[in-house]
Formats: sequence, structure tokens, C-alpha cells
Amino acid sequence: MPRRSLALFAALNGMAAWAGAIGLVTGDIDFGDTLDDRLPFDSLVLAGFALAAIVAIPLTVLAWWAWTGHQRTDELSLVVGVALIGWIIVQLIFLQAFSLFQAAYLAVGTGFVAASHRVRLPARTRGVLTVSVGTLLLAAGIGLIPQFLENLPSTGALLSIFAVLGGGALVFVGARSAVRGQPRSRQIVGVIGTLLAVTLAAWIVAPAVAATNVPPSEITATPADLGLDHENVTLTTVDGVDLAAWYIPSTSSAAVVMMHGAGSTRSDVLDQAAVLHRNGFGTLLIDARGHGESNGTAMDFGWFGDLDIGAGTAYLATRSDVDPERIGVVGFSMGGEEAIGAAVTDPLIAAVVAEGATARTADDKAWLSDVYGWRGWLQEEVEKVQFGITDLLTDASPPAALRDAVTTAADTPFLLVAAGTMADEQHAAEFIRNAAAERVTVWTVDDASHTGGLEAEPAAWEQRVTRFLEDTLRAVSADGDEVDDEDQRFVGGDDAAGTG
Repeated sequence: MPRRSLALFAALNGMAAWAGAIGLVTGDIDFGDTLDDRLPFDSLVLAGFALAAIVAIPLTVLAWWAWTGHQRTDELSLVVGVALIGWIIVQLIFLQAFSLFQAAYLAVGTGFVAASHRVRLPARTRGVLTVSVGTLLLAAGIGLIPQFLENLPSTGALLSIFAVLGGGALVFVGARSAVRGQPRSRQIVGVIGTLLAVTLAAWIVAPAVAATNVPPSEITATPADLGLDHENVTLTTVDGVDLAAWYIPSTSSAAVVMMHGAGSTRSDVLDQAAVLHRNGFGTLLIDARGHGESNGTAMDFGWFGDLDIGAGTAYLATRSDVDPERIGVVGFSMGGEEAIGAAVTDPLIAAVVAEGATARTADDKAWLSDVYGWRGWLQEEVEKVQFGITDLLTDASPPAALRDAVTTAADTPFLLVAAGTMADEQHAAEFIRNAAAERVTVWTVDDASHTGGLEAEPAAWEQRVTRFLEDTLRAVSADGDEVDDEDQRFVGGDDAAGTG
């Protein structure tokens, strides 16, 4: 007897398995440098063929047998379920890393075992299990939507489609099974409860998935497009990741590492680099790992930032045109948060400018309840779970909270630039400043959008940022005295930048 639901469920998962296998074989999918090295023979191709043989082919056969009513359908469903569970266990052993998809497909494997009729479950239990699996897949699929929007056609885009459609279908089928035969009032409560659970899961899970599954970003411009002489540089972090960078030489012996925001590249901060160059600062523009032309696995909460910035400051300290005691960091959004965090562990960082820095841990949102009451408290609790899930999905260790970072980096001055059109950005900046008001300055650019300070007020941005860097990266003579301004080689200042 044909079993249409089982056939469709197997077909959907089979297509996802085929997409994953093809992506591994072609190199369209990888697990990042660290996890790739843990694969048997370091081979993504072998992993792709294994996925096809152990998961994709059996699922395809099961879909056909279930559709045509083959007499051995139940036996194959049991075999497929056990094989899928075994596949996930082998992944955990070799990769030594956990993801939401592994949890989801452990549940999917359990579903195939249950569908074999060799394990009997009550209809309501099956329904709840199916809703749980579907909710997890749907939330993960929503988190992968940036892959779909930015990277068509690709394996990641296909997986996002399968996860959203498959997860939604499972939620629908499971909810119908769970409430079937119940009084109408309980059916309504069940449907509402399912919708709330799906919404909460998407709210919590999707951002964590999106932050750890970042679509590729491309270089769109170079310093040469702005008429800036530069050098192409490759940096290597202490954990062995190669980063692409441009260096625009210093004429003042002071220099900064410049970090872009999430989902962008060093091309997106060229205008700011040109301003700093005009004022004499050497500027090292880095593609964060997994972004632009850099290797490594991207992480859009910036948890790898300390390592990336450390490679940059170490490089600047070797330059003949740079005084190692006159190195700062200028970062935007994710890059600003990375800059603040790096100041804790990197003694080469003498000053930090962070524009649009808000949060990269749950503790960074501790101001929400003070500003928004119970709604803020609820958001704080959601953030705790969300960042906890993120920690499961990445090899990066959770960094120190930004407020704690400015406290610990006791010798470092900070300039925080906040967008005047974004109240939460201002609240976050004040929350950070209150931890070390004597060393943290907040400047709110009235008409600016997120990281749009230079665009909104170019003269004021140039004056504020360059004067802060001039004051904090002052030259020091051999006897330890500060060199007078006129003896420095800065070419900026009020005359160059205007008064804003």
C-alpha cells in the first residue's frame, strides 16, 4: 500500500542529502579549516561520497518504495533511520563539533524508525515529535535565508529551501496529528501553541544560525580606485588562518588596523581609510576571516576578532614606517566590537575607535530591562539562550562583554561613535561608557545611520576621529616625554578637517 507522506518526507530529506553530497564533492560546502582537518584523510570529496552512499541513495530508494507501496518499505525505513542516526554520531566523533542540523537529523532519523512501524508511538507523541523536528528545521532554514538571498544558485541556498519547506511541512503534519480527535477548544489551543513555539524558536535559533553560516562577500573596490598607493598583504593569525589585507603607508609613524562590519569587506571602509591617510595615519585594512579574500570560517558576532586584529597589530609593529607604541584600531559595527575586545589581550593597541558597536554577547544587552522594562527583560532572556546556541555552533570561544573589556583594558582610551537615528546604539554606547567614563568618550552623530558617521557629517567625523587618534597616539621622545604637536608629522587637525 502506498505511503505518500513517508515518500514525500524521504524525498525531501533525500534531496537535501544529495545537495549536501554534491556541495562537499564540488567544494561548494566545507566545514571551515579547523573541521576540514578532522575529516578522514582531510577529504571533503570522500565525505561527500559517504553522504551519498549512506544517506542520499537509501533515502531516494525509500521515497520510491513508499510511493509505490513496496512490501519492504517498513524494513527500509528502519534501516534508513538507523543509518541517519549513525551518520550523525560519526559526524560528532570525527568533527568534535555540534550543530542544530545534527540535532534535527537525529530527530529525523528517529522519525524514520518510528515510521517503520517497528516502534509504536501514540499519535499525539508522534505529532509532538514531528512538530519539534519541523520547528528546529524551519528555524534553522530561516537562519540560512541570507545564504539563499546572497548566494544563488548554491548548495547553501538549496539547503535553506529544503529546511524551510520541509520544516514547515513537518510542523503542519505534526500539529494535525497531535490535535486530531481532540475537542475543538483543545485544537485551537494546540494550533496557537504550535505557532508560538515556532515563532519563539525562529526568534532564538535563526540569528545564531545566520551568524555562524555567513554567505560569501566580495571585494568591490580597492585603494587604487581612490588613488591611494598601497601594498597587498597576507597576515597569518596565531591559529593559522590567512587573512587578506591592504596597507596604506604611514607618514606620521602612527598607524591603525581597520576592521569592517559583518557581511562586508575591507572595500566598505575605504572612504574612512582615505580620511585617515590624508591625516598621516598608516592604515591596515583587513578582511575578517571568512569575508572577502580571507580564509577561515566567518562568524558575524565577531568572536574571532581578537585573533584577526592581533595578526594586524603584530604586522604593523614590524613596519619601519610605524612606531610600535603608536598603533590603534578603528572598527565599524562587528569590527568595532572586535576592536574593543582586542584591547583586553593585545598590549600593542594604544587607542580604539569603535563606530556602531552594540553587542556580541548576552551581557552586552543588560541595559535593555532598564530602558524597556519587561519587554527589555524578555529580550535579555532570549539573548542569553540565543548566544548559548551560538556557542554550540562555532569553534570560537565567547568573548568578554564590551563593558568588561573597557574596564579590563585599563590603559586604553576609547572613542565610541553612535548613530543619531538609532536609539539602541546610543543606549549601548552609554552602557559601555559608564564602566570607565574617564577613558571612554561617546560621540553621537545626529543624522547618521548605522556606521554612517562619515557620510552624515564628513568634516566633523574627520576632525573628531583624527584628533582623538592624534591625542592618544602621540609620539614619545627617548626620555619618555611627549613630542610637541608641531614636531609630529600629522598633516590633519582642525585646519585640514574643518570644525564640523
